[in-house]
Amino acid sequence: MKIILHIIIFVLLTVVTQIGGVVYVVSVLLVKRTDTKSKLKRIGTFAGLYLLSTFLIIPNVAPIFGRVKLKETELLKAHSFFYKLANRNYVRPELNETLKQIAVQFEEQNSGIKLMYLDANFPFIDKFPLLPHLSHNDGKKIDVSLIYENPNGQLTNKKPSVSGYGIYEPPKANEYDQNTVCKNRGNWQYDFPKYLSFGAINKQIVFSKKGTRDLVLSIVKQGEVGKVFIEPHLKDRLILTNGKVRFHGCQAVRHDDHIHFQLK
Repeated sequence: MKIILHIIIFVLLTVVTQIGGVVYVVSVLLVKRTDTKSKLKRIGTFAGLYLLSTFLIIPNVAPIFGRVKLKETELLKAHSFFYKLANRNYVRPELNETLKQIAVQFEEQNSGIKLMYLDANFPFIDKFPLLPHLSHNDGKKIDVSLIYENPNGQLTNKKPSVSGYGIYEPPKANEYDQNTVCKNRGNWQYDFPKYLSFGAINKQIVFSKKGTRDLVLSIVKQGEVGKVFIEPHLKDRLILTNGKVRFHGCQAVRHDDHIHFQLK
């Protein structure tokens, strides 16, 4: 049973953080079971090694694999510290530069409003899956938050969910309902992120049509950007006619809680 438990912990840490499983194994090997308070020592050893690896070692090793840690600025921030702690904030250098340009251009139109990123990619190995995403595995992809406004119509940096995912801007009665179409086709996972919000917050804010449209237009203007995924009803509502804005397919999940874009 102990071996099975170790395997489960290894798999979970690897799935969530990529390096956590390896760090866990090292921690287990460094602290003997016969040691006094071995469990506490293993937890402490794991925490220390993991933080050392995440914030000091990996940022210097990742460039060997063609990826860099996202460089945050006053205009580009992670929605949650989790994405940095879990090593989900790595991209190719050209995407890093593209994000900075988008953040600057967007803020020039909407003073004080930041570009908030969610899941990007892990630091190592192409094709290594960053679950629950299907394609965040080569350093070229990233998710960013939609833009919201206060009841008075003023744009805000606040978001409606703890994780940044799972709180949708659903289709109106006269808009195309891609979620229903996909689920009727048997794609049960299409709205699965509703279970990954980790709680609703800032319930007074509402979706900003203007702010989100400005953001998408700032994204598609970048020559390095090849595709942008957003839910069909939002594409129509925001009058997004650029060919880069596409439907992601029923095999993926809803994109009316975030925007996904990627390099060519």
